[in-house]
Amino acid sequence: MFGVRGRTGQLAWYRTDEAVADVAFLHGFSDSAQCWVPLLTAMPGVRALAIDARGHGESGLPEEPVGYDGQSGDAALVLSGQPRDGGVVVVGHSMGAMSAAYLAASRPDLVRAVVLEDPPTGERPAGQKNEHHDEEPGTVPRWLADLRALDLPARIARGRAEDPGWPEDELEPWAVSKPQVNAHLFELPFQPPSPLTDLLAAITCPVLLIHGDTERGSLISTEYAERCARAAAGEFRAVQIAGAGHSVHRDNRAQYVAELTAFLDRHR
Repeated sequence: MFGVRGRTGQLAWYRTDEAVADVAFLHGFSDSAQCWVPLLTAMPGVRALAIDARGHGESGLPEEPVGYDGQSGDAALVLSGQPRDGGVVVVGHSMGAMSAAYLAASRPDLVRAVVLEDPPTGERPAGQKNEHHDEEPGTVPRWLADLRALDLPARIARGRAEDPGWPEDELEPWAVSKPQVNAHLFELPFQPPSPLTDLLAAITCPVLLIHGDTERGSLISTEYAERCARAAAGEFRAVQIAGAGHSVHRDNRAQYVAELTAFLDRHR
């Protein structure tokens, strides 16, 4: 799927072909850039750039605190090295969505529009753990450690059993990505994020927020999406995809592709 592979410093990135990308994809926590391949296969004609986040996939991990300032700065570094006039549309999932929001707020020259797939709100209740660390600081989260202890066929089988509605082609890249996460990531200090609503107040480009149902694991509720709409400084639209959870693009690919395609047709 990716015809061009490269590195910018410690960061591994992948492009569909030699042409400058018009859409950049930022993956979620414990995934990798390769996890976008099934979606991109369903969207021929998109010139995509996908980046392995620090400590994920084939990217390195600097000795510095973990946070969205650093992750969005990484994306800015890669995009600055292969600029597109007017910027690109940035699509992010979960951790990648929050990084995309940070990027759109801080580097409007690089981002012409942004798609946020079920980002964290950045408003963690007191006592709630962050998305990177488990109950014991410095340790790999138990759910991830359990997956990493399995061989690839067993990880794929676990994914199939836990998410039977996912398309079959989603399972292998999801499973491959889990042992690629650098365990040292969990030993580094974690910088708390800014609230998503504060970031939206600083984003002037068009925003599409895609989320699922909270009872299925979506981080964004319809009530919070309404708060986001009130906070947004620019054009904003929220879409709830019924029956989907946190991984909306996997839980309901057809509707996700329809929404994303319509957005890209307007803003790419």
